[in-house]
Amino acid sequence: MSITNEDEFSGIQAVSELVGLVLREMRAYARPGMSAQTLDEYGGSILSDYGARSAPRAAYNFPGWTCISVNNEVAHGIPSAHKIFRDGDLINVDVSAELNGFWSDNGGSFVMGEDKYHHQQLVDASKAILWQAIAAIHTGVKIAEVGRIVESEARYRGYRVIKNLTGHGVGRSLHEEPHDIANCYNRFNGRRFSSNAVVAIETFIATSSTMAYTTKDGWTLVGNKGGYVAQHEHTIMVTDQMPVILTENNGIWES
Repeated sequence: MSITNEDEFSGIQAVSELVGLVLREMRAYARPGMSAQTLDEYGGSILSDYGARSAPRAAYNFPGWTCISVNNEVAHGIPSAHKIFRDGDLINVDVSAELNGFWSDNGGSFVMGEDKYHHQQLVDASKAILWQAIAAIHTGVKIAEVGRIVESEARYRGYRVIKNLTGHGVGRSLHEEPHDIANCYNRFNGRRFSSNAVVAIETFIATSSTMAYTTKDGWTLVGNKGGYVAQHEHTIMVTDQMPVILTENNGIWES
């Protein structure tokens, strides 16, 4: 969506602050030995307390309030009872919601407890690359520039990107135009960011894979060449200068 008045800005700001709060609280609540279902229900209870709807449930009938992916899962992990967190796991929590007709999306990867398997460097790279991409966005910038920054910076750090998962427009629904805010450079994409547009910018930084595919459960995505992926996501509003980071208080910048 494109913000056209103060009421629209207040609406998108409110839902963005809420999903940021839920993500931050879920991260703080997560513990080794806890199931993904328990963590998901905790996040869902906060959404319900504020009168919000889970976006993946409302839009796609997803079997959970939030998406929780563990270790080799890239995204859209089902928060099941048998998925038990272990010390050193790479966890990704993706929280998106609808509140009063406005939608927002955010997520972040983190290491559970002690970094036994050395995932923190990947997590840090994903966060830093997201920040670099966001800092380059303003009115008139080509959407393909985001992909160029993410892909080149990932390569410089010794990583790859997942090419078929992208950021997207958001606001009046979970996924809107533009649908093609990729993590890789597409020289054929000449579209530009418009002023006051609301978009979700997300990184998918990988150790081995370059593509994601859906597993037999119909939801969970894994990499085509295995390895691990860290994802971080903010919903922003494009301006003529630095974007307004609507979900900036979601805690993903914490170690």
